[in-house]
Amino acid sequence: MPALQTPAVDLQFKAPDFDLPGVDGKRYTLQDLRGENGLLVMFISNHCPYVQAIRDRLVRDTKELSSHGIRSVAIMSNDVADYPDDSFDNMRRIAAEFSFPFPYLYDESQEVAKAYDAVCTPDFFGFNRDLKLRYRGRLDESGRASVPNARRELFEGMLHVARTDEAPANQIPSIGCSIKWRK
Repeated sequence: MPALQTPAVDLQFKAPDFDLPGVDGKRYTLQDLRGENGLLVMFISNHCPYVQAIRDRLVRDTKELSSHGIRSVAIMSNDVADYPDDSFDNMRRIAAEFSFPFPYLYDESQEVAKAYDAVCTPDFFGFNRDLKLRYRGRLDESGRASVPNARRELFEGMLHVARTDEAPANQIPSIGCSIKWRK
């Protein structure tokens, strides 16, 4: 499976609305999830080795971000017919196994991923309090390896966004598995 990189942050991009089901049985909209100091929208999947490698750190960072008024949401948009590991039941299982502190939503139509121009998993979109894109980079420098004491780029970047409403100067693109689009 080829690894893709996310494009550079587009500071003119504003978060598109959505209304999606979560693994907890509730439906969520963009406005439901908006944080006092920002919102992190993450496109992830169950089967992607890049996502599998960062789940523990993702849980740690999103928990800490919430204490700074930054909410988080994960969206799974892959074609589950071709990738059954990404099914809604498996999403529910993974969310429980890793105690996701954020809603995990299913984008069955793939329209939300298209609206955000998501390209890979993981793909991180960090929005300020006005829902303007300010971060589109990687979680940290670890990639698929777990590097001890890796600089927490996403965490630091989102704290910067919360404090200033501005984009961090240096953002390194995320790398991951391509979104699995329906044929």
